[in-house]
Amino acid sequence: MTDWLNIAGKTVIVTGASSGIGKAIVDELLSLKVKVANFDLTDNGEKHENLLFQKVDVTSREQVEASVAAVVEHFGTVDAVVNNAGINIPRLLVDPKDPHGQYELDDATFEKITMINQKGLYLVSQAVGRLLVAKKKGVIINMASEAGLEGSEGQSAYAGTKAAVYSYTRSWAKELGKYGVRVVGIAPGIMEATGLRTLAYEEALGYTRGKTVEEIRAGYASTTTTPLGRSGKLSEVADLVAYYISDRSSYITGITTNVAGGKTRG
Repeated sequence: MTDWLNIAGKTVIVTGASSGIGKAIVDELLSLKVKVANFDLTDNGEKHENLLFQKVDVTSREQVEASVAAVVEHFGTVDAVVNNAGINIPRLLVDPKDPHGQYELDDATFEKITMINQKGLYLVSQAVGRLLVAKKKGVIINMASEAGLEGSEGQSAYAGTKAAVYSYTRSWAKELGKYGVRVVGIAPGIMEATGLRTLAYEEALGYTRGKTVEEIRAGYASTTTTPLGRSGKLSEVADLVAYYISDRSSYITGITTNVAGGKTRG
């Protein structure tokens, strides 16, 4: 990206930014001289004069509000937030082979996914949204997923929370537009390795789909999975985030953009 975006000096909070897509977003923004706060439970040790790490459980109102206040104290303001924190635990609604077994959805797993993917999104958006409304300018960027539109075998709880992100994005855009605040979503499809696809995840997903780990990995690497014939690059999501933070996208709000190589409808 080049400085045509003119976002140097802005302050952006990115949740779940110690690895994967979140880290790619942080690295992109730092390269564009943006001041960035990483809200995560794990510090990846990255150091930069324009990077502030805050250990945050996004499901805790107290921690979220205290950390947003710390960002304002450190950088002076907040111009945008990227709600990237999320969790995906593959589980079946019903497992005929092993009822109530480890791969059948239970209350604890359902609540964990919902708390992080939905409550976390709401708490962070509200805390930052109050600041943006007061200054009458800013952007809330919500990370959705193609699973939220298409559904996903073995990942219904995750897909359900991501479907909600589309609705939050549209609703908040309608509420906050009058205050000069934009709300947009980004829905990644199949991406290159993100650090989130652990062996435990691949084993669980394989079980829910009747496939081996090797078959699951082959699906991600397949050149026939998307019309463009490849997986997405993390930098392609990060580039779009930078664009949405900039005034180049000042008349765009209420939409969720698919970054899925043509695989996702809508």
